[in-house]
Amino acid sequence: MKFSRLLARQTFGLSALLGACLLLTSASAQSMQWKPVDPTHLAIKAPMVEKDADAEALLWEVYINDSSDTTTDFTHFLRIKIFSDRGKETQSKIDIPYLNGVSIKDIAGRTIKPDGSIIELKKDAVFDREIVKFGRFRLKAKSFAMPGIEPGSIIEYRWREVHNGGANYVKLEFQREIPVQAVRYYLKPYPYALHPMKTITFQGNPTSFVKDKSGFYVTEMTNMRAFQEELHMPPEDQVKTWMLVYYSPDVKKDPMSFWKDIGKQTYEARKGDMKVNDDIRKAAAEAVGDAATPEQKLERLFNYCRTKIKNVNDDASGMTAQQLEKLKDNKSPADTLKRGYGSGTDIDFLFAALASAAGFEARFAKTGDRGRKFFDPNFTDDYFMRSYHIAVKVGDQWRFFDPASTYVPFGMLRWQEEGIQSLVADPKEPAFVQTPISSPEKSVKKRTAKLRLSEDGTLEGDVRIEYTGHFAVEMKEDNDQDSVEQRENKLRETVSRRLSTAEFADVKIESASDPLKPFVYSYKVRVPGYAERTGKRLFLQPAFFQKGMAAMFAASERKNDIYFHFPWSEEDHVTIELPPGYLPDNAEQPGSVSFGESGNYQVALGMTKDAKMLEYKRHFRFATLMIPKSAYPNLKTIFNAIHESDNHAITLKQGAAASVKQ
Repeated sequence: MKFSRLLARQTFGLSALLGACLLLTSASAQSMQWKPVDPTHLAIKAPMVEKDADAEALLWEVYINDSSDTTTDFTHFLRIKIFSDRGKETQSKIDIPYLNGVSIKDIAGRTIKPDGSIIELKKDAVFDREIVKFGRFRLKAKSFAMPGIEPGSIIEYRWREVHNGGANYVKLEFQREIPVQAVRYYLKPYPYALHPMKTITFQGNPTSFVKDKSGFYVTEMTNMRAFQEELHMPPEDQVKTWMLVYYSPDVKKDPMSFWKDIGKQTYEARKGDMKVNDDIRKAAAEAVGDAATPEQKLERLFNYCRTKIKNVNDDASGMTAQQLEKLKDNKSPADTLKRGYGSGTDIDFLFAALASAAGFEARFAKTGDRGRKFFDPNFTDDYFMRSYHIAVKVGDQWRFFDPASTYVPFGMLRWQEEGIQSLVADPKEPAFVQTPISSPEKSVKKRTAKLRLSEDGTLEGDVRIEYTGHFAVEMKEDNDQDSVEQRENKLRETVSRRLSTAEFADVKIESASDPLKPFVYSYKVRVPGYAERTGKRLFLQPAFFQKGMAAMFAASERKNDIYFHFPWSEEDHVTIELPPGYLPDNAEQPGSVSFGESGNYQVALGMTKDAKMLEYKRHFRFATLMIPKSAYPNLKTIFNAIHESDNHAITLKQGAAASVKQ
């Protein structure tokens, strides 16, 4: 969104405007030329920022030209010193990621050998590839390999990004996966902006912009340590050093007054979007039917919006680009109801209107996204409150709903919007209300396996895995656009990563795009060599679904806090028919683990009454989202104990008397 483009233009003198353009052209041309190489950089033998680094960026510069009415240019330049073979390996292949609405141009690169000779990157070495696909999200990259790299080399490459829209709320990064000696940003603000440019720095020391002779404003940070991604860490924007650049009135704002004004303005802006008419009242009455309780009524209205209205924003809507172009815009909930389709906001507004017609008080609620950054009300700008949902009052409590999020179950929100402050709009007294966090019982992996073990150690049988809650949302978003073959291949790849010899048959995937039912895998599996045979003994791991899984927290130290997206639980039931004549030989029970309010892990192992089958039950429940890194040793101990229990193996002996110690 280009806020500054909506502001009134100022009148500039022609000579001043021409002078600014000349300065801008000069600076832009400079940013697209190779900079002289300091001979001392070629001679550097060791990194300066982090002593053990395999590579280090000597210079990272970005020129941002926000002077156009329609686009913003970002011109990037990187110069990197390679210190080791591992640095050569990690830095030789370059990806320049981009989203729709961004074009990548003028890519150039070169390798400067230790002797000063130069190898240029060939233009035909650059290609496009898709690096991330998840639901409607697609991230592509311009990719290339730097030529002739060896330890002691310097590589440098540059490119230009053209973004649709302007640089209001532009994000400036200051950390990379390698250390950086110096980061510089050159910014040319929009010349007609009514409000001044402002900045705020997160997870770093504030640094100001200074105007230089070219007309650009420059800011710099030095000696930036490498950013290392860790499993289950807070979102990057919460831990990396970065700066937000935005245009805003230069006035001090009291947070309480600011958010109260935002809540009132939001109410006035949205109250017409949830208008009720006779058609809405009739539809609400039909949808509610004989429902007696508020919960039942709201669930029926929620499911009505899910099943009766096609969400045109959903990538799995089945509609082509040409069909979408022909659709009329809905101007009211009545339009959405009549036409049977709508955008995500249309569907949420229809739900609010239906709830109002059914006698509930419904409001628009602004909220943040803890998948990107944790909301702080002391930052008096609504940039971090770009999500929304519908608040409905039940008794004296606000409940929150979002039927536009196609796969999120009734009574839940996207995990990114649970457990955070939501601003409920009101004409008099807007209020922040904490959204609830769904319990571990709402997001479950329920896994069953009925298996047979052969004397040679082969395990085979039927498997079923059912995902509910946030797990189901993730699985559906990742599969709903795929073909049946693509879905099956994903399953095979996932299982084969831990069971390399697994063979599959009769794979079935249920409810990959159903908004109401759980996501389900079922398949027949055969795993040669699952149990290890030694003489007359077989060594068997009963935890079939955990075999081959690595420990969740293997690192000895932790740089960031531990952050789980949502509470969850796992329910496993595995039965294994043993080979004739084989029975457990004094098998020990796997250990259970309890860790207070955070959760518990319970396992049970035994034989069926007829002594033909081994039965394994596993229950794991985890309810904590954020754990400080200071508590990492304790957390690691807990998860290591669970991993050890999951990997518990028993001995099966031919002719043994059945024995599983309780």
